[in-house]
Amino acid sequence: MRVVHVIDATTLQVLAVVFLATLIRSAFGFGEALIAVPLLALFIPLKVAAPLAVLVSITIAAVVVAQDWRKIHLRSTGWLVGATLFGIPVGLALLTSSHQEAVKIALAVFIIAFSSYSLLGSKPPELKRDHRLWLLGCGFVAGVFGGAYGMNGPPLVIYGAMRRWSAQHFRATLQGYFLPASIIGMGGYWLAGLWVPAVTHYYLLCLPVMLPAIWLGRVVNHRMRGESFLRYVYLGLAVTGAVLLAQSLGR
Repeated sequence: MRVVHVIDATTLQVLAVVFLATLIRSAFGFGEALIAVPLLALFIPLKVAAPLAVLVSITIAAVVVAQDWRKIHLRSTGWLVGATLFGIPVGLALLTSSHQEAVKIALAVFIIAFSSYSLLGSKPPELKRDHRLWLLGCGFVAGVFGGAYGMNGPPLVIYGAMRRWSAQHFRATLQGYFLPASIIGMGGYWLAGLWVPAVTHYYLLCLPVMLPAIWLGRVVNHRMRGESFLRYVYLGLAVTGAVLLAQSLGR
């Protein structure tokens, strides 16, 4: 007697969200945070959605690092990760601060201003080589973003844009950063008792759609060049800033 396994509607919706988020992250190196957690939370509890998104992030980063480790700017990654560790406690402190929304609005306005300035044809300052102060500053702010809002990407993207990294180096270097950062984040969920069986269940179900999405994203990434790639990056930043601003003003 054949046993037919029926996938319920919730699982299909989770799979669709994870596929889209993975494709965007694999193609551009960032941006899945805007899609994964908010959309997943529509179908599964937030306490399951958030750890699931981090496990997805770890998987994407691990595969990309294994594929393209030669394209990672290791020096840049090391300084960014180190500075992030000091920013995370500040971000966590913001969670209980009365100034949280004001800081979020200020950061959103800065991101929108930077991306709009760049999209309108005025190139941001170019860093010919790694700049210690910019590395420490962007890494620290990324830690603050990650600790407070679960969104490390924007400061890293700004630094990569100023360094004029190619699409391939951009994607690989950001994953070199996200891999240890996401592992640390998942450790926090585990210590907090939030890595529950439902998280593992959905993660294992998502693996078959994640792997082709990572591959497809890599194909898209390798087809992008120079200014066209940077325009997509600035557009992604603008959307990120707009979402942050809308969330803050909505509250």
